[in-house]
Amino acid sequence: MSILRRLTIWIACLTAATVMMAVVLAGAAHAEGPDTGMEREVTVDGGAAPLYGSLLMPTGARPGPAVLLVAGSGPTDRDGNSTVPGVRPASLKLIAEGLAATGVTSLRYDKRAIAKSAPAAVNEADLRFTTAVDDAVLFARLLKAQPGVTCVVLLGHSEGALVAALAAQKIETCGVIEVSGAGRPFGVVLREQFAARNLPPPVMAQIEAGLTELEHGRQIANIPGLEALFRPSVQPYLISQLTLDPAKALAGVKAPVLILQGDNDVQVSVQDARLLAAARPDAKLVIVPGMNHVLKAAPADRAGNVATYADPGRPLAPGAMPAVAAFVKSAPH
Repeated sequence: MSILRRLTIWIACLTAATVMMAVVLAGAAHAEGPDTGMEREVTVDGGAAPLYGSLLMPTGARPGPAVLLVAGSGPTDRDGNSTVPGVRPASLKLIAEGLAATGVTSLRYDKRAIAKSAPAAVNEADLRFTTAVDDAVLFARLLKAQPGVTCVVLLGHSEGALVAALAAQKIETCGVIEVSGAGRPFGVVLREQFAARNLPPPVMAQIEAGLTELEHGRQIANIPGLEALFRPSVQPYLISQLTLDPAKALAGVKAPVLILQGDNDVQVSVQDARLLAAARPDAKLVIVPGMNHVLKAAPADRAGNVATYADPGRPLAPGAMPAVAAFVKSAPH
């Protein structure tokens, strides 16, 4: 297999903007867990079609903060599961159920173009990173309008952490939780991922030149063999994302902040979490020992670590849920 062919296959699996809006034709069923209260489906106006989510309200919940769960990149649904083979950790569903067990209401949703929200897809050339931010704002407003909800905490996982930080600057919120979120601009992360693949120097030179142009807001000609990342229709979206700095975005959040990171994360490093914390010195930083990117206890070796991504029955890593629940309970409201 040629190097360009292998590169194309790898790019298609990247946790990156190009796969974020992949269209999934059917959503997963959402089974109600034991003793978690009542879950019902809700919608917001997605323009071409509704956007769908799951509102989980604990039985006998008292008035207080509620949590909006924002999924990460890729074709990831409301539960935190993906159409990418081997990525079905159900992390967001487990967080929602963990919150319900402590009496906290939550709302999680299928992103635009994903699962049951697939009909709300827009043309790729019209997508911008702010599309995801605006959708999160719509769901946050819906959650705030629910009985007993006094304020909304935004919890974003992975790329969703940046979405949550930007959404928090558009609405009133009583907290932001950044889970496994990058602390560096997307272009920096992409360069690291490509460099780790030991690609031929001519290919790396093309990638570097392309990213540099896009970072300056200039579209480029299509690069043969790299269409999955640099095709013309996705370049406006890339430009809108490459200009964003997650640390600066978090610095602009006025609400209290929790930064939650695992030290066995093979996608986002503890250093990323520290960069975010440096941007918000008053934030609470929690490093969970042994936790990986999908919030599961995992071995340090990459194969064993990634194997946990396919296990929805595996519980969240010890320490993750208590940190989240404690932060939400302490949110000013």
